[in-house]
Amino acid sequence: DAEWRDMLDAETYRVTRQAGTERAFTGKYNSNKADGVYYCAGCGAELFDAEEKYDSGSGWPSFTEPVDATHVHEVRDTSYGMIRIETQCARCGSHQGHVFPDGPPPTGNRYCINSVALSFVAEGEPLPDPLERGDVNA
Repeated sequence: DAEWRDMLDAETYRVTRQAGTERAFTGKYNSNKADGVYYCAGCGAELFDAEEKYDSGSGWPSFTEPVDATHVHEVRDTSYGMIRIETQCARCGSHQGHVFPDGPPPTGNRYCINSVALSFVAEGEPLPDPLERGDVNA
């Protein structure tokens, strides 16, 4: 836990390590329309491709599916008197957000993800050092 606190800023730590949520419509990637890939802000695992991102109107970046189903771990979440499915990075366990069955075709899923839990690399840009960590299953 101390390593995570040293590595992450306070808001990223709160969201990714304590299953927090950033305020709707405040995240830096909510309106991002650039082509590229979204990575876990904690460990750099590849999570979502911009091709799967859409404007759900929810105030958080939303995706129809992850890059690979094995890169995102889904956990039953019964907090706040609700039953939801939490999404976590499969490599480091960082809380990303939740997945809901109200998305568009073809998957019908809406992966509602906190911007602060992600890092984005635009298509054609090099990966920054923290993201050069290989495959999530390595």
